[in-house]
Amino acid sequence: MSNITLNDKAVLNCIFNPLLPVDEAILDESENELIEDELETEEIKKAKEIELNGVKCAENGNVLDAIKLFTEALTIAERASGYNNRAQAYRLLVKDEEALMDLNRSIEISNGKGKSACQAYCQRGLLYRKNGLMEEAKSDFIKASQLGSSFAKQQLVELNPYAAMCNQMLNEILSKLTESPVQQNGNN
Repeated sequence: MSNITLNDKAVLNCIFNPLLPVDEAILDESENELIEDELETEEIKKAKEIELNGVKCAENGNVLDAIKLFTEALTIAERASGYNNRAQAYRLLVKDEEALMDLNRSIEISNGKGKSACQAYCQRGLLYRKNGLMEEAKSDFIKASQLGSSFAKQQLVELNPYAAMCNQMLNEILSKLTESPVQQNGNN
């Protein structure tokens, strides 16, 4: 995948992690401590190539074809990132159970460490949150934030009832401040 530019990596990250902020993209893996500890065997190279084709399918809106390609890649080399990619595709099809199974497997393969684990914890935390499982979501966001995810940290703030109350009060104050000049100008 050496022919992929940093820009390409950022775009792919946005496509497969649309709920993550853009700054969660790892643009230069050589500078990031969350590099996957993976030997570059022929099987892994082939699996990565097939995954890339899956990403291209998903970019073109062919999510079912993307899932087939991710599955094919996983039969060649069982990689945590492959499960993350397929889980994201399942999420796009609102197949939460399948996505959860893949995210659990990604975390298991990665031993809860590295970039893939971080992304899996974020994705799984979002699924838990969506399904009202707030304690499970919080636990996953804590793990992802310990791996360096600023998105997970943001989610933890949103899950904190005191932070939510403070944000609500701040929004009300800002709303009143922005309304005041308009009302004053209308009375002049």
